[in-house]
Amino acid sequence: MNFEQARFNMVEQQIRPWEVLDFSVLDLLMSIRREEFVPEAYKSVALSEAPIPLGHGASMLVPVIEGKVLQAIQVKGSDKVLEVGAGSGYFAALLAAKAEWVRTVEIEPALVNMAHDNLKRYGVENVIVEEGDAVSGWAGNAPYDLIVVSGAVPHVPESLLAQVKVGGRLFAFVGGPTLQVATLIQVVGEGQYRTEKVFETQVPMMRNAPRKNQFQF
Repeated sequence: MNFEQARFNMVEQQIRPWEVLDFSVLDLLMSIRREEFVPEAYKSVALSEAPIPLGHGASMLVPVIEGKVLQAIQVKGSDKVLEVGAGSGYFAALLAAKAEWVRTVEIEPALVNMAHDNLKRYGVENVIVEEGDAVSGWAGNAPYDLIVVSGAVPHVPESLLAQVKVGGRLFAFVGGPTLQVATLIQVVGEGQYRTEKVFETQVPMMRNAPRKNQFQF
């Protein structure tokens, strides 16, 4: 299979038409080899619009969503990033290509191993994969410049938002199982937030998604 042609088609036919026009994002999606993070049985569709199951109820975000998220969050070279939900490690690799470092926390042990092995094999050195439930926060390295929640949550927990630095931002898919709003929250001051609803979509719900002590916006 010609992965380079398929990658070009992914960017030009799937991602760019959905108003992902940031050249740095498009270049990033061209440079990180998505097929290296996909289970062997799905390599032939790694660069298509097809959902990629990872097992244990998890799946990769489809490429157009990955592109739209990257365009929204605008990762900076000085960013210290928390990713909630490692999956295959692919999105952590995208984040790490731009950020100072990424800590990605995964609740499912099999996916912890998958992400760790994929990132190590690909040579990504500024990502640490940890096992645990970070949907309500991961205090050890807080505060963060950027937090990305890779699955859907009914609400953004206050405890997670509290771990974002002033001037930082949090991205999450907020809603129920059938429809969510991709939401970017910028922390503009102590207890002060600016919320942007970026696009509507449907992604899998996070395991142990919070249902109380929520941040409302």
